[in-house]
Amino acid sequence: MWGWYWFGVFGVLGFVIPETIALIRKQPHDTLSEQIWAWLKIEPGITPMKAALMSWRSFLVGSVLVWLFGHFLFGWWI
Repeated sequence: MWGWYWFGVFGVLGFVIPETIALIRKQPHDTLSEQIWAWLKIEPGITPMKAALMSWRSFLVGSVLVWLFGHFLFGWWI
């Protein structure tokens, strides 16, 4: 039961449907990646690595993603 719930919340409702609509509309700042780049202030021509060194937000998001990767694959808690 909970597996279907999380799949529905994050998989379909939270990502697949909005991202598909954004890709079809092709408007600027519609997709999830474009929203994250705007929030992190990553401009065209600036590599993500350079942006990470320039912004505390990029460092924070990168840190959370590294932790999440380790958490999902290896069971890291901290």
